[in-house]
This record gives sequence, structure tokens and C-alpha cells, in this order.
Amino acid sequence: MNPNDRLFTLVPGSTPLLINVPHAGTYVPPQLRQGMSMIAQTVPDTDWHVHLLYQFALQLGAGLMVATHSRYVADLNRDPGDAALYPGADNTELCPTRSFANEDLYLPGQAPDAEQITLRRERYWTPYHQTLAATLAQIKARHGYAILLDGHSIRSQVPRFFDGRLPDLNLGTAAGASCDPALQAAAMNVLQSAGGLSAICNGRFKGGYITRHYGNPAEGVQALQLEMGQSCYMDEAAPFAWEPQRARALVDVLRRLVESLLAWRGGA
Repeated sequence: MNPNDRLFTLVPGSTPLLINVPHAGTYVPPQLRQGMSMIAQTVPDTDWHVHLLYQFALQLGAGLMVATHSRYVADLNRDPGDAALYPGADNTELCPTRSFANEDLYLPGQAPDAEQITLRRERYWTPYHQTLAATLAQIKARHGYAILLDGHSIRSQVPRFFDGRLPDLNLGTAAGASCDPALQAAAMNVLQSAGGLSAICNGRFKGGYITRHYGNPAEGVQALQLEMGQSCYMDEAAPFAWEPQRARALVDVLRRLVESLLAWRGGA
């Protein structure tokens, strides 16, 4: 298999926790790239370096699944039928056509039509979700429950989606529907105690399709999304450089978050 055909990397864990990073991929197949604008080819809306922030979790026994392809190919955190995550707000699509800065992602006449969107869903979206669902089922069968932490980041200021500056740490649990209240409380306790970082629960970001679809506490699958402001760990301007000192402080917070999720025992 061509390495570029791999849709994700998956490191299985030995605990009930799976960390999923669906937007860190930067690869765009050549046949799609040729129809994209110059700005799209720099994939600026990537969740830069998020998978690196969570590398420590492998030593703690968490699993880690990371997408390889850009969200511009197919957004893995969107409904397969393209239903809006936030009705009435500005939403990005399953196959986005505009950047977060409202720039065209395709050359004139090259945006994907309905047939192309269907092909991308079948080629990129569906296999990823088949593996994610199967992995969560295996974890639940082994441990009696599974915890999914969906890892994301975004520029701290994106006027298209929100006014002003986003809080640093944005926990989403589908307004409390995707995980046990005690698990949400434990996660927020860690985030709110992070010195120098602001935190909110179910604010502008309440969890995307992955959190909402897989989170089912009654069936033993807990799901939480953490959206982080990129200024916490990197330079938000191109070339989107990693900032070691800031990243170190954030990783300390993430370590405490992961430890709190691992300490939870399914309500026992």
C-alpha cells in the first residue's frame, strides 16, 4: 500500500481511553489538490500538532488514533449527510468549500459536486468511522466501558465562527448528553485549575459529530471533545510553528486531564 493511502494511524491502548485526533492531517491527494486554490494547498485550518500534544498519553496506556488526510478532503467530524452541527450559525461542510477566513478553497468550477462528495464520503469518511467504531467496541468489550477524548484546536480568533477571543480550553459534551456528569465534572475540575488558561464547558464548541454520535453513557461509551486555542502552544500564523515553552505548560494540563479520565471507573 502507498503510505499516502493510509487514512489514519492507530496505536491501541491498554486502558478504556481512546484519544482521537481527526483534524491533524495535512495530506491532500494530488487529484484533489490540482483543483484547489493556493490558500487551500497550505491547509491553514489544520489542527496543527494536536497529536504531538498527546504523545505522553501512550505511556499511560491510552490509545491514539490520528487522521492523516486534511479536513479539506473530507471532514471526519461532520455528519455524513451534511446536517449542520449548529443550526442557524455558520457551519463548515463535510467537504468544505471555504476556509475559516472565508476564502475560496477551490478554483472556479472545481468545487466538489454531489457525486464527488458521495465518493469522498465512501473513500475517506466511512473507513475512518468504521475503524473508530470498531475500536470503541473492542475497548468496551475489554473493560466494560470506553472513554473517547476527541482532540481539536483552532485559532484563538476566528470571526467567521465566534466574536472576540475563544477561551483557551473548551470542553464539549453535547450539553451533557455525551458523558456521565461525574466524568464531565472531573474533566472541568482539571481544566479550571489550569493556571493562566481560561476554560469553559459547552460554550461555543459543544462537541462535533464524533462526540455526539459516539457518546452514549447509557450504553457505556463516554465521549468528550476538547477544543484548544492554538495560541496556547504554537504560533497561529504561517508556518504555524510549535512553541516548546507554551506547549510544555499545556501538556502538563493535558496530562492531568488524561489521568483524571483514567481514574474514573465507569461510575463504580
